Amino acid sequence: MNYFELFNISVSFDVDLSALSQTYQQLQRLTHPDKFASGSEQDKLVAIQKNAQVNDAYSTLKSPLPRAEHILSLRGIDLQHEQQTIKDTAFLMQQMEWREALAELDDNSDPLDVLASLEDEIKHNVKSDLSKLQSLLASEQEAAALQAADVIRKLKFLYKMLAEIELKEEALNDF
Repeated sequence: MNYFELFNISVSFDVDLSALSQTYQQLQRLTHPDKFASGSEQDKLVAIQKNAQVNDAYSTLKSPLPRAEHILSLRGIDLQHEQQTIKDTAFLMQQMEWREALAELDDNSDPLDVLASLEDEIKHNVKSDLSKLQSLLASEQEAAALQAADVIRKLKFLYKMLAEIELKEEALNDF
């Protein structure tokens, strides 16, 4: 299903989140199962299915990474169930350095400072990669779509690292 069509917006990485939210609320009102409470079982089932589609679409379109994955899936590149790994050796080496920094955190005299620095570096990479992704997805060429898939793989790792950093910060602040 094309979520962009469901929300009646053009397929683009750039989405007006305010307009998306307004459309979501309208679609929710139209498809909410409570509206069909007195209808037939078939009507209720269809309403539940349509409402679930609206929820899935909104969840996907409101976040950059799932939105980008959806755009690629519309272009025939499915990243949801893939097992492909990142082949960029420089990025793989960077991953190892970041992982080492997290592993050696306990040995550092100011672990929160190290985490803050690491978080800043990764956020800078996220910002740069999102910009690159935006540019690649603006192109309709297959080569750009394949490059966009690689950027998405990197971003998935970066977001995972940010989540790990947040957990480490919480653990350190609990002491």
